[in-house]
Amino acid sequence: MTHAASAQPLAARRSGALTGRLRAPGDKSISHRALILGAMAVGETRIAGLLEGEDVLNTGKAMRALGAQVERGDDGVWRVRGVGVGGFAQPQAPLDFGNSGTGCRLVIGAVAGCPVEATFDGDASLRKRPMQRVLDPLTRIGARVVSVDEGGRLPLVLRGATDPLPIEYEPPVASAQLKSAVLLAGLAAPGKTIVIEAEATRDHTERMLRQFGAEIKSTHHGDHGRRIVLTGQPELSPAEVVVPSDPSSAAFAMVGALVTPGSDIVLENVMMNPLRTGLFTTLKEMGAAIETVTSRNEGEEIADLRVTFSALKGVDVPATRAPSMIDEYIVLAVAAAFAEGETRMRGLQELRVKESDRLAATADMLRVNGVDVEIDKDDLIVRSKGRAPGGGLVATHMDHRLAMAALMMGLASEQPVQVDDTSFIATSFPGFVETMRALGADLS
Repeated sequence: MTHAASAQPLAARRSGALTGRLRAPGDKSISHRALILGAMAVGETRIAGLLEGEDVLNTGKAMRALGAQVERGDDGVWRVRGVGVGGFAQPQAPLDFGNSGTGCRLVIGAVAGCPVEATFDGDASLRKRPMQRVLDPLTRIGARVVSVDEGGRLPLVLRGATDPLPIEYEPPVASAQLKSAVLLAGLAAPGKTIVIEAEATRDHTERMLRQFGAEIKSTHHGDHGRRIVLTGQPELSPAEVVVPSDPSSAAFAMVGALVTPGSDIVLENVMMNPLRTGLFTTLKEMGAAIETVTSRNEGEEIADLRVTFSALKGVDVPATRAPSMIDEYIVLAVAAAFAEGETRMRGLQELRVKESDRLAATADMLRVNGVDVEIDKDDLIVRSKGRAPGGGLVATHMDHRLAMAALMMGLASEQPVQVDDTSFIATSFPGFVETMRALGADLS
């Protein structure tokens, strides 16, 4: 069946107030890492609240193919019996990651430290995304690229290192995926693997490595960076992982409520890691009413948040904030479409290499719905008088976040907003449409 034949178009119409409580699915970043580190530990890891979207499930399948036992219990808890650091088995078929850049890049790193050969592949969207930046440091560790598609893209065949070497590495771009791939490969190397970040990125890998028993230290470096030192060749111990709600997924209902008059919702169990909450900081600067109802620490900071309709104003978003909200700019652009004045989002070059060219696609989403938008080099500029005309058809480019953001725009636009396909939403937010309808969203 062709993609066009299986597309699921949908329209969002101006809705009444959104009300009620919502628990967004488990955090995708933590779900990927829990499966991978569970597979690299010795013994049984238990994971509660795992995101059961296509991206994460593909990572689970890859761990099985590499020799780990991965099973979902009747109680909804996932159990992973690992093979130890460097213990992956030779997979008998290509590892297919579907739409997931995170799963693919992290597993490339994990495999790079093992003397096995694996083929990595994905869907048409993932095949367009760059992998060379990950491969460059891994070849320094000792992995060998047997074959790779033009431009350093999938499909690729990687042979992991027989005798992995520790390296000191400074990523050329702020990327948690790149950092994590190097650290996962470095687990198999003797001595110290060091990653020096000019801009600190989300630190879930470092936190979870500690939870699984690795020796890893992170210190400040420069004005905004981190120096991370990992001691290689540990025996990772199994862990009990509880996955909090994904702030990137909670962001859509949050913005939907902020722009839809009369809305009053509570988002439950949201992870509040400070390297993931740039959107929340920005929205509050815009005048958003976001209140912390309760908070607690379960390895990560977690909170219940009350969000109510707010009159937003335009702001200038600094480039230094990008690493803490790189997945949220599309939905921030929707908030900006309903904010009075100009919102300038700076330094968004990394959006060009996501599931789609998100910088261009976000501008197109706004433009086709009558919003004044401009791309100035790597900046996105949105100008509004506090309203969005709507009435457009949004091309989603197989991008789950673009589809969800466009639907949130339609809830408060003067005319309905249509998206050409919603089938990819399940990669990060299974049941999104039904969940939003339960809050009062008019989606049909």
